[in-house]
Amino acid sequence: MCGIIGIVARSPVAQVLYDGLTVLQHRGQDAAGMMTWDGSRVHLHKTTGLVRDVFQIDDIAALTGNAGIGHVRYPTAGCDSAVEAQPFYVNSPYGVALAHNGNLINTAELQKELFLEDRRHLNTSSDSEVLLNIFAHELARQNRLRLGARDIFSAIAGVHRRVRGAYAAITLLAGYGIVAFRDPYGIRPMVFGQRQTDEGPEYCIASESVALDVLGFELVRDVDPGEAVFVSFDGKLETQQCADRPRHFPCIFEYVYLARPDSLIDDISVYKARLRMGERLADKILRQRPDHDIDVVIPIPDTSRTAALPLAHRLGVKYREGFIKNRYIGRTFIMPGQKIRKASVRRKLNAIDLELRGKNVLLVDDSIVRGNTSRQIIQMARKAGAKKVYFASAAPPVRYANVYGIDMPTREELVGHGRTEAEIEKELGADWLIYQDLEDLISACREGSQKVDGFDTSCFSGEYVTGIDRHYLKQLELIRSDKAKEERREQVSSAADAV
Repeated sequence: MCGIIGIVARSPVAQVLYDGLTVLQHRGQDAAGMMTWDGSRVHLHKTTGLVRDVFQIDDIAALTGNAGIGHVRYPTAGCDSAVEAQPFYVNSPYGVALAHNGNLINTAELQKELFLEDRRHLNTSSDSEVLLNIFAHELARQNRLRLGARDIFSAIAGVHRRVRGAYAAITLLAGYGIVAFRDPYGIRPMVFGQRQTDEGPEYCIASESVALDVLGFELVRDVDPGEAVFVSFDGKLETQQCADRPRHFPCIFEYVYLARPDSLIDDISVYKARLRMGERLADKILRQRPDHDIDVVIPIPDTSRTAALPLAHRLGVKYREGFIKNRYIGRTFIMPGQKIRKASVRRKLNAIDLELRGKNVLLVDDSIVRGNTSRQIIQMARKAGAKKVYFASAAPPVRYANVYGIDMPTREELVGHGRTEAEIEKELGADWLIYQDLEDLISACREGSQKVDGFDTSCFSGEYVTGIDRHYLKQLELIRSDKAKEERREQVSSAADAV
């Protein structure tokens, strides 16, 4: 999960890109970068940190030009250093930069192809650099002194034939324009919008529609699965379907947790989907415990609020805020390393004793992944004097690894893997645990939408829309485990100390 944005405008874009990246900061807090085009040269600035820390006034001033792309990074397997901050750039052919959201599942195979057949060098272990070089090589195969839109679309068709996995990518092609494309399943989101100026139209392509809203662009539509969008530097827009058999299966976890509630993804309101999640979860509670003794419904801030409010209304019980969030602590789910996440929970949330003492409370969260955060919150509620602590998840049990760009590491690190719901309940220390049914989650997200064919539900069901090599899953677990990540960080720290 990362945030990407690209803009072709009639005036300097660096400040606008910066503002767009701050809106997409929830998609990645590890690193940020921007590249702009001034008509003859590209200008790049990127490093680790939040957007506000990466870019100072002098950095923005140096990023000259009326077109550019930006990225906020959320680290997954093998992505832990400033070297792997995006956008990535290669000189040949033409000069190509790329910002990528997602994860490729045939990276090892592509790395061999790039070295042995394409004769291209890779400088990092990032699959985004692999994707960039595949695209660059496919552009070179067009064998054109001057590219046209048809050549660019043909190169993207070549990317689709070679690459497997999730990829929403925005590229800057020096001398030509900004090119965006989405994988043939549309797993990760991408939209584009337009705004009119006296000099002509301006275009913005981004991960979520909320970025368009804030920057004053009117949403045109989602980029379709397998589709490419080309905006030339003189403001001409062209689109083309570049995949042979596209199907529409967006990641359902976008609606559960990742995306902002004020976004539209594939014509589905994230906010309304979460409202429906709460209603369906309430219906399940009423089926299982029609004579429940819940006194109050309390959300775990912030993402579960939208589901918790209609849940409380349908149950006919009070909705109250029982935990106050420190706004200056980032999203614990996307923090690298279990030690950091566990330490951050106590600093992030503080209980309001008055809303918990002597009551049977139903805590509502969007999902339960590793379980450590949920366990600590349940303990906090008990310490604040709650009589009974029930816990509800607006999503089903997370039992399987996500391979499409969300850092759900090894199956053994997931509290839901290999456990029944009763066993998870005991593990978390709740008096009662209730999960959303997968069918209800799908229904909540799909209601009113004719656009999607289905959803990728792999982290809940173990069914991967692209198909998956079990050997790849094993290798990914070795890389993604918290232990492996901690070892890599120690190696980087030791190397820095040595220098």
